[in-house]
Amino acid sequence: MNDLTIIYYTANYLDDHNPYFLANTKRQLLKAVGDLPIISVSQKPIDLGQNICVGDTGRSHLNIYRQILICAREAKTKYVAMAEDDILYSYEHFHEYVPQENRFAYDINKWQIFTWAAPPVFAYTHRRVVNSLIAKRDMLVSALEERFDKFKDVPEENIPLKFWGDPGRYEKELGVSFRETEEFTSKVPNIVFNHPEAFGYLKLGMRKRMGPEQVDSRPDWGTAEEILKLYRP
Repeated sequence: MNDLTIIYYTANYLDDHNPYFLANTKRQLLKAVGDLPIISVSQKPIDLGQNICVGDTGRSHLNIYRQILICAREAKTKYVAMAEDDILYSYEHFHEYVPQENRFAYDINKWQIFTWAAPPVFAYTHRRVVNSLIAKRDMLVSALEERFDKFKDVPEENIPLKFWGDPGRYEKELGVSFRETEEFTSKVPNIVFNHPEAFGYLKLGMRKRMGPEQVDSRPDWGTAEEILKLYRP
C-alpha cells in the first residue's frame, strides 16, 4: 500500500533511559517503512521523517492520543499507520493490508518479549492495540476529535481513561459515535517489548502476564535470546 503515512509518536523517554534500544528499534522501523512517508511527533526534536515537536508535555495516556491526532491532521495520505518507539515492526505489517475504508484495522500478529523473563521467550496474546492500528486518516481524526471535544471541560482525573483506549473498542463506554473495527494478520509479526522503561510498566510492572502461547524462536525473527540483545547488549 502506497497511500499510507506512518505516525510515530514518542515522549522521548528512551532517548535518555535506553538510547541503545531506541537506535535498534528506529533502524528496524526505517527498514519496515521503506519509501512510505513518516510524520513523527515528539517532545524533543528528533531526526525522523517530518518532525513535529510539541515540547515537554510529559508521559500520559491522553498525551499519546493528543500526539497521534496532531500527526493524523498533518498527514496527506488516505491511510495512516501507528508506530511506537519500543516495537520491532515488520515490512509486511505496513505493506500488505489495505483496511476497509470505514473500519479501524488492527494487526493481531504481534508477539511480545518480556525483558525480565528468564529464559527469554516470545509470547502471544490476541489483542487489538493502537500500536498496530492502520486506518483511514479522516476517520481517525474524526474519532479522536470527537473524544477530545466531549471531554474538553472535564478534569483529567474525571475522564474514564480505562475506556480512552484503542479506537473502535470503547465508543459505547465513552458515549461517542460507534466505529467498526476489523483484524488482519500480517505474514511477519511485529515484536512488542515489555520493559521497565515502558509507560505501561508504571501501572503493572512485572505483574503483566504473558500470553499462554510461548515459543523460544520464530522463523522470521530468530530466537528470543537474540532479539533481547537489541534491548540490552
